[in-house]
Amino acid sequence: MKQKKMLSTAVAVTLIGSLVAGCSSGGGNAANTPAASQAPGNSTSTPAPVSNVKQEIKMNLVTEPEALDVSKQTSVGAADVINALMDGLYRLDKDGKITMGVAKAAPKISADGLVYTIDLNPDAKWTDGVPVKAQDFVYSFRRTAAKETAAQYGFMMEWLKGGADIQAGKAQPDTLGVKALSDTQLEITLDSPKSFFTNILAFPTFLPQREDIVTKYGEKNGADADKLITNGPFKLTSWTHDQSMVLEKSENYWDAANVNLTKVTLTMVADNGTELNLYETKELDYATVQGDNIALYKGKPDLVSRPEVGNWYIQYQNKDHPVFSNANIRKAMALSIDRQALVDVVLKDGSLPATGLIPNGTLDGNGQDFRKLNGDVMPPFDAAKAKDYLAKGMAELKLTAFPKVKLTTSDNTRAKKILEFLISQWKTNLGIDIDPEPMPGKARIEKMHSKNFDLVLAGWSADYNDASTFLDMWYEGSPFNDVNYNSAAFTKNVLESQKETDLAKRSKLMLDAEKQLIEDMPIGPLYFSARKYLVRPNVEGMFLPPLAIEFEIKWAKIK
Repeated sequence: MKQKKMLSTAVAVTLIGSLVAGCSSGGGNAANTPAASQAPGNSTSTPAPVSNVKQEIKMNLVTEPEALDVSKQTSVGAADVINALMDGLYRLDKDGKITMGVAKAAPKISADGLVYTIDLNPDAKWTDGVPVKAQDFVYSFRRTAAKETAAQYGFMMEWLKGGADIQAGKAQPDTLGVKALSDTQLEITLDSPKSFFTNILAFPTFLPQREDIVTKYGEKNGADADKLITNGPFKLTSWTHDQSMVLEKSENYWDAANVNLTKVTLTMVADNGTELNLYETKELDYATVQGDNIALYKGKPDLVSRPEVGNWYIQYQNKDHPVFSNANIRKAMALSIDRQALVDVVLKDGSLPATGLIPNGTLDGNGQDFRKLNGDVMPPFDAAKAKDYLAKGMAELKLTAFPKVKLTTSDNTRAKKILEFLISQWKTNLGIDIDPEPMPGKARIEKMHSKNFDLVLAGWSADYNDASTFLDMWYEGSPFNDVNYNSAAFTKNVLESQKETDLAKRSKLMLDAEKQLIEDMPIGPLYFSARKYLVRPNVEGMFLPPLAIEFEIKWAKIK
């Protein structure tokens, strides 16, 4: 059976407090977001007084997102836009807590923890005025679970009864543990109790979808402004590909009284210099700031920190590759990079050199910091040792010259600077030439998922705070295993950790899995990421969560 990543009940305690944990502002104008409670609160509050200030905001998305398809989206950029356009059963509020979305109350959970009965808000509507119905969630969950959809986040449907068999192609989607008891009542049945489940219903994978719209547009669903329908605070009124999107307040949104912004313009400017010029000329109200430019804003109220739970790494195509199928050459590539210099000289944003796969602050599911438990498992920068690994690998492959290979990256400013640094490191420390291949972010993601690459610069932002969100990507058969890593020992540890209910044993399995991955080096960890943003001080109510999405603008307003 083709395995997908799963979480055992053991993760419950971790996720309750960490799925929606917020971040503090580096500049004083982003809302603090305390940890979420399991029981959702009521998001309906007294509407803010009407302001004479124009309630419009301009933000830079950096790169074009893939199609805004709930079942198929995987990038943070797509999730950011979808979050603004859609409401799930629950969502994160301005305080970082789970609050009402389409659901009008917390779920009623059966005594055995398996059955969730959720009453829907009858006032929830799609942008065309049609009520959001329980069947829209049933259809969405089934579509995501269906093997033919090939949804990378389909593994989440394995938490529902029958989901694993559907993902494996052994059962039909209509056997999934979800059904509409009426237009306004949804019932979800799990395969085993998961106390984190209420919280994770705020995740984009659990959004509703309209069957008539998906059927009408087929493979083009969500690919253009006129090929999707939404039910959230904003509606997409314009999408000029690779240039901009325009979102406008949805008059049919059930909580429209608490949405202040009337228009959101999202640009797609990859060059950070151009982006900052737009910010300085007040053509943007939200922008990324990178490298040397960060120092220009030190001490200013605009500068905001977003402490990500994320990592960046080099993916080596392991399977049948003329050089990267060899572990010693992969180790040579990884050890020849001065990771400290990368974060100090190139990034300058608070990112830290990777000391393993799992970033700092990630929990082990047993209440401990995973990184502190496993220590520094990533070997340090060592040019001499890297040369030894290279020589050994070349001999094993019977090569006398290093073949031509390409490093694929996105074409934004940050990625291009990393690209230049890595190519220089390999030339200086190994004496090999790597060809640069920058491209638009959307194209880079497509190339990566097609597994048609030599080397690719990639990153992962945690979906939830547990080491499994990083480890489950790389076992044999995982839909995220773009490098074709096939370690039996690693896969065994990860799959066993998914089923293990003893927290200490589960933690040990994951610790061992990381050590195995570093020993094999199918990917080369580079740094644990942090980001700096500029947010105009008159923007209130917008916050930057460290997990899943980059920004929440439902409650944003211009003062």
